[in-house]
Amino acid sequence: MIVVRWIKIITVIVLIAVSFICLALYNYAYSPIDFQYREVTVEIPRGSSFYQTADILNKAGLIKYKQGFYFLALVTDTLKRIKAGEYDLLSSMTPLDVLGRLTGGKVKEYQVFIPEGFTLSQIASRLEDQGLVDRETFMGLASDSSLLSSLGIEGESAEGYLFPDTHTLNKSMGEEGIIRFMVRQFRNVMTPDMVKRADELGLTEGEAVTLASIIEKEGGPQEERSMISAVFHNRLKREMKLQSDPTVIYGIEDFDGNLRKSDLLKTTPYNTYRIKGLPPGPICNPGREAIEAALYPASVNFLYFVSKNNGSHHFSSNLKEHNKAVLKYQIKRKK
Repeated sequence: MIVVRWIKIITVIVLIAVSFICLALYNYAYSPIDFQYREVTVEIPRGSSFYQTADILNKAGLIKYKQGFYFLALVTDTLKRIKAGEYDLLSSMTPLDVLGRLTGGKVKEYQVFIPEGFTLSQIASRLEDQGLVDRETFMGLASDSSLLSSLGIEGESAEGYLFPDTHTLNKSMGEEGIIRFMVRQFRNVMTPDMVKRADELGLTEGEAVTLASIIEKEGGPQEERSMISAVFHNRLKREMKLQSDPTVIYGIEDFDGNLRKSDLLKTTPYNTYRIKGLPPGPICNPGREAIEAALYPASVNFLYFVSKNNGSHHFSSNLKEHNKAVLKYQIKRKK
């Protein structure tokens, strides 16, 4: 009888203790730090342990009693389900709310506008300004041969394949993730049918993208792009030098904005006044319209074009006509 009585006593004590623990955990789970609605941004690095995550949240003033947070995650089966990333949280959120946000992966997102014609270097700088990447790491990965191979890029860098658009990005993607994301966006535009079209024109995918990048940098109204494309296609067929200023500029390190005659005389892989054919790779990241123009040139016999200094160009089919246009729109204007 004494044994039975002790069993009952112990059982009651255990039940009371368990009830107390459950009540305490319940109160903890639904009790925010305060009701001041302070917004706090925290970053959970990739590879962080649960205790490291709890420590970050504790130091940010979002939770207290790290051990209680651990038991809450253990009971809710979320101990190993927290996702790395940057989160916007409120001090008025309960520990249960915080866990839900971290396990749901509702990370802070950034809308990043990448204009058509931005170079790899410009993209890296803009992403770093947003705090999304380390510029040098991004540039290094964009030239990593194994990563490029996995993305189906045959060139020496991802230049030309980082599709310009307004992208929704987050820090948890990392440098490699962002590169892969932007290349996927490019692949959505450069479809297998377009690669087939490039082949029909006698161009590899890389050559088509390179040509599109030159067209992008030459600028001008949308309706002129197919004619600019035609000029370059016609020159390639006749084995004429492309003589494109933007390619020369791309090959100048630390270009100061002033293209000099001496620059046109320097032999570099990108100086199309000195080399025949296309440069070794894209000179920027072209948009959809420039890619389409490269693949579908206008049916014209133009071989030259010159800026009218109003955003448009004058096109000519022979050098004599072109020289007249240069005199009219460039030389006389400068005088």
